[in-house]
Amino acid sequence: MTTNKPASPPAAGQTEEASRLIDARIADLGDWRGKTLSRMRKLIHKAEPDVVETWKWRGVPVWEHNGIICTGETYKSVVKLTFHKGASLEDPSGLFNSSLEGNARRAIDIREGEELDEAAFAALIRAAVALNGEKG
Repeated sequence: MTTNKPASPPAAGQTEEASRLIDARIADLGDWRGKTLSRMRKLIHKAEPDVVETWKWRGVPVWEHNGIICTGETYKSVVKLTFHKGASLEDPSGLFNSSLEGNARRAIDIREGEELDEAAFAALIRAAVALNGEKG
């Protein structure tokens, strides 16, 4: 008989290492992308104080709470926040502007100089956490 148990949360050392790697990524970027990633990271933690930071897929910052909330990727012209279950989230403010064609994920691409509605972003984070907490 097989039971589906939730994955164990990362050990404290793994979480600390992930946070250190994210700090290093932000510092290494040293430009608007680092500042943007740092700002979004702070907003994620403000919206969900119990968020867990992980580092996956050989270099992607990930924020989790009972599953993946979102990832924070950096490219030459955008900082991309991909919500793992974004297609299942209400987005009344229209923050999702990328990866709109998929059945699961949705993303927010932030370009240099762009501002984001912080209240709407916090609502998306909280909605993703709530969705992760649902059964089934």
